[in-house]
Amino acid sequence: MKEVKGLKDWKKAEELAAERMQMVSPLLAEGLDAAKAREIRAKLCQQTGLSERTLRRYVARYRAEGFDGLKPKGRESRKTGEAIPEKLLEQAILLRREVPRRSVAQIIQILEWEGLAQPGQLKRSTLQEKLAQRGYSSRQMRMYADAGVATRRFQRRHRNSLWHSDIKYGPYLPLGPGGSSKQVFLVVMLDDATRFVLHGEFYPTLDQAIVEDCFRKAIQKHGVPESVYFDNGKQYRTRWMARTCAKLGIRLLYAKPYSPESTGKVERFNRVVDDFLQEVALEKPQTLDKLNDRFAVWLSECYQHRPHSALGENVTPESAFRSDPRPLRFVDPDVLAHAFLHVETRKVDKSGCISFLNRKYEVGLAFIGCTVDVIYDPADTTELTIEYEGHEPWRVRPLVIGERTGKRPKLPDHLQPAPAESSRLLEAAHERHQERRDRQIPAVSYRKVPKGESGDV
Repeated sequence: MKEVKGLKDWKKAEELAAERMQMVSPLLAEGLDAAKAREIRAKLCQQTGLSERTLRRYVARYRAEGFDGLKPKGRESRKTGEAIPEKLLEQAILLRREVPRRSVAQIIQILEWEGLAQPGQLKRSTLQEKLAQRGYSSRQMRMYADAGVATRRFQRRHRNSLWHSDIKYGPYLPLGPGGSSKQVFLVVMLDDATRFVLHGEFYPTLDQAIVEDCFRKAIQKHGVPESVYFDNGKQYRTRWMARTCAKLGIRLLYAKPYSPESTGKVERFNRVVDDFLQEVALEKPQTLDKLNDRFAVWLSECYQHRPHSALGENVTPESAFRSDPRPLRFVDPDVLAHAFLHVETRKVDKSGCISFLNRKYEVGLAFIGCTVDVIYDPADTTELTIEYEGHEPWRVRPLVIGERTGKRPKLPDHLQPAPAESSRLLEAAHERHQERRDRQIPAVSYRKVPKGESGDV
């Protein structure tokens, strides 16, 4: 019996260590900066109910002892008197069911305050283990209480029905001033139905421009998708993204905050990319072009043309995408170029001009005080397109200031002063003043006292 029990404990320790390894693996990525680590720890704390201190301890143990460091430490056999009575455990379960987010410490405090448990009788670790065995851990309760978590896997039937995208932190390259190391970032567009990577590339900056470039190249190569599904990163939740999708007829969807399972496909691909990062670290590429060349070859040979378990036997993402009978939808290059232009708002000043990128552009006196949309190409601002509700878009160029002031243009008729014969303000004030006087009743009126009735003093 002791050998069987020891075998069970060993298996349980192995399984628990594997779960902990899977949980903290994002924190072990090479080149992870402090800001990203804080973001990952916050999400893990929200998902698992663990404290940040516990996550730091798991990471430290793994780095010091490897996989064995994540296994639970052996405990001495508990005394008979340390077991939790069944009635007390039932009360603890009832308290957890009443408020699923109650911590174990709060449950112990309530039981002690109610006199059901003696101070120090319940140990936090013991009660937490018993609740987990009965299926009432905070993680289990949250999983069933969250209505936004899907209980089944989903997959679109045809290619280009839904695209996923994500940004992954890459290695450090000598791209900074003086050859200093600078981190690069990977952006990918992934097809939901076929797991085919439509485009993936490493970029030197972390802003919305890298998402724009990857999105545009994917559309140019593989057509326009029906819908896209992004997380809530600031690189994706932009006004530009909303305008671009609207112009191209793409449905724009965002994942629910703190729900990483909803973007599981692209997250799974990111874990596959970790294999590439380990291999390319041996070569230590010195340029971004060299890194992208290596990534393109690895992506084709080690992912796109390899069988994917979710697609069926011997079916690769490349073959699944190419064999789909649904036709691809491409758009005219001019339409695509216009959809990917940037847009900002500007208020027209009293001279009919707007200020944009430290330059003046003449919009027109008819739009003084109006807020207009400025459509532009970041690579070429010699000409802007102005959009305003109720008017056809028109193009403007930078204002050229000459040597002479010239004659001031005449204001439009709707901006001219309206003729008036009297002041409406003074007339309205006079009427209100008259009404106020009529409402005021004197406290004593001697004019209404008849003669001879006042009496002598």
